[in-house]
Amino acid sequence: MSDDLTLHAHLIGRQGSRADLNTPVLVLDRDALDRNIAAMAALAAAHGVALRPHAKTHKSVDIARRQIAAGARGICCAKIGEAEVMADGGVAGILITSPVAAPRAIERLAALAVRTEGLMAVVDHPAVADRTAAALAAAGATLDVAIDIDPGIARTGVASADKAVELARTIAGLPALRYRGVQYYCGSQQHIEDYAERRAAIVERTHYLQSVIAALADAGFAPDIVTGSGTGTHRIDMDLGVFTELQAGSYVFMDKQYLDCDLTGDGSVPFEVALGVDARVVSANHAGLATIDAGFKSLSTDGGVAVVRRGAPESAFFAFMGDEHAALIAPGIGDALAPGDPVTLTVPHCDPTVNLYDHIHVVDGDTLVAIWPVGARGRAR
Repeated sequence: MSDDLTLHAHLIGRQGSRADLNTPVLVLDRDALDRNIAAMAALAAAHGVALRPHAKTHKSVDIARRQIAAGARGICCAKIGEAEVMADGGVAGILITSPVAAPRAIERLAALAVRTEGLMAVVDHPAVADRTAAALAAAGATLDVAIDIDPGIARTGVASADKAVELARTIAGLPALRYRGVQYYCGSQQHIEDYAERRAAIVERTHYLQSVIAALADAGFAPDIVTGSGTGTHRIDMDLGVFTELQAGSYVFMDKQYLDCDLTGDGSVPFEVALGVDARVVSANHAGLATIDAGFKSLSTDGGVAVVRRGAPESAFFAFMGDEHAALIAPGIGDALAPGDPVTLTVPHCDPTVNLYDHIHVVDGDTLVAIWPVGARGRAR
């Protein structure tokens, strides 16, 4: 058995067992998770759009199943490896949102298309479309595809409306591929903290998307599916009414990056913080500082720093102190806390933080109720 199961399986169902978890540990409030899933599902349904949430956030078959049970059309995966894990778990309706271009990866994509219901992938280059179609034909499979459109960050996607039409024509000539629509993900706009500023940026980018859609329609390739959006822009995108499905992912957990954003325009927080890292004080020998056992190996570093949710003053300043440790700094904190005291942290950026752990420890209040594997952890290829 893995270390998590060896250490903690016997705690499942025992009242108050969260207090006995070995730290640092990734902890998920089951009820808050389910409320977040239900809230986004209801919002999408009210606006008449489908929901295909991004599983790169949680990398968990268990959570994907809950999202689909709540009405999601399917899920998104960033890489073929994530999609394989989800398919092995019986999850259908998977969209792979990054182009699959390497020869061996294309072979795996074809094999996955043989055994997975409702699989879809994005393409952004005619040569890759040709190679993918050849692999699919060899496997005796077909695949739905969406054209990935660059929203202006030059990461992936066709760079112009003309290139989108050119690619659509290529796809139309390949019997193993079925053109379904377009993908458009404005990643750099998701974390603009001010709502009005974020909305203005998305309105401008949506005008460009509409110009590409119009060019495709004029050429006979009107998209059935327009997929994209995210937790940061989901309200704006639904109001603008161009997307037919949403790829929001982080709403299931929430993190400091999204808590720093006004997601609604009125300052309200539409989703609860469901995910955290439980840590413990390991040293408190200075009045203004306590050291905890969660450092670089336990929390992502790309989204700022963690914040205290409980167990210490929420105003305490968090500072990484190396691979294994961090400091909580506040007047008198070293006198108020003692070695062994528990502290719960809200993570800076949920996606890469989850990728640091083998399992999610699911709690109901202060009782451990399940241990879910992070099955797609590390499946970046």
